Amino acid sequence: MNKYVKNFLQRGLAFGGFGPVILAIIYAILEKTVPDFTITGYEICLGIISTYILAFVHAGVTVFNQIEHWSLPKSLFFHFTSLFAAYSLCYVANSWIPFEPKVLLIFSLIFIAVYFAVWITVFICTKVLSKKLNKKL
Repeated sequence: MNKYVKNFLQRGLAFGGFGPVILAIIYAILEKTVPDFTITGYEICLGIISTYILAFVHAGVTVFNQIEHWSLPKSLFFHFTSLFAAYSLCYVANSWIPFEPKVLLIFSLIFIAVYFAVWITVFICTKVLSKKLNKKL
């Protein structure tokens, strides 16, 4: 098995369970704070499965940044596309956002802005840390 596929699966399995745990916490908070909050068994099941898959993918796609023979744009493209697809499908499947063009456009723009804000922040922090470590060496 390709080492990257194995790494993807290992990361996904290690961290996939965090999605349903976070969902359970959110449902518990909603039950305590929203009057007459109800949720069906189907919604709970769908939420558990979809957030597990979302967390699995989210953890697994970090492997794209470690494929040495890939360029940074290629790695970034696959990372972004995988996360965007997973989040979009999860949000629409759970009816957290409606499947309407205007809403999907707003979601997409927010996702793109947040993704690149986080990516640029991590990139800058990594560069600064690398310079400090290289200076010490």
